[in-house]
Amino acid sequence: MNFVKLRVAGFKTFVDATEAPIEPGLTGVVGPNGCGKSNLVEALRWVMGESSFKSLRASGMEDVIFAGGGSRPARNHAEVVLTLDNSDRRAPEPFNGADEIEVSRRIARGLGSTYRINGREVRARDVQLLFADASSGPRSPSLVGQGRVGEIINARPEQRRRILEEAAGIAGLHARRRDAVERRAGAEQHLARVEDVLGQLGGRAESLRRQARAAERYRALTDDIRALEGLLLVLDHEAATA
Repeated sequence: MNFVKLRVAGFKTFVDATEAPIEPGLTGVVGPNGCGKSNLVEALRWVMGESSFKSLRASGMEDVIFAGGGSRPARNHAEVVLTLDNSDRRAPEPFNGADEIEVSRRIARGLGSTYRINGREVRARDVQLLFADASSGPRSPSLVGQGRVGEIINARPEQRRRILEEAAGIAGLHARRRDAVERRAGAEQHLARVEDVLGQLGGRAESLRRQARAAERYRALTDDIRALEGLLLVLDHEAATA
């Protein structure tokens, strides 16, 4: 998948909706210090599922919303939309049915973030897996920032392994494997709990069966007593009228 365009609205210094086309070949953003070049890169990482506000140079995730300045009031929400070219149909299901995939992330003050893919609300994990399958993502080595080359050169073996796995296109498989392992661990915990509950219910069921048998015996004895009392009354009546 190729990035086609990035649309930013209310994100950091981009108070008005701004669309940045990403053309085939080399696309550059040129400007003086403080014009917002780094904010565009952070918007790209943010829409791909970045969850650490510190890596976005913020003290909280809501700090990415335009805070106001000059004559411009603060915004209550921010949104970033990234359009992907999926004409080669390499996206995972169920997002592989369109030539273009539109991934958006929106944050509102006090409400947190919501993610959408082609207008359909999804989990943050779904977005992260989408980009992991495409050998990309908010913390991908393919996003080379200042000092990043030196970090890669001096990286530890496990960090280099992650870079090679992403280059091989298997980073998404590892992410799915971790999810599967976590779900299996959760299922095992639920099964253990179910077994405990079944054991407790089994003891209660045996107690209820004993009570039921006692109630049946009581009902049978009560019926016998009533029958005998009725017979006794009949005999008393016959004796009194003889």
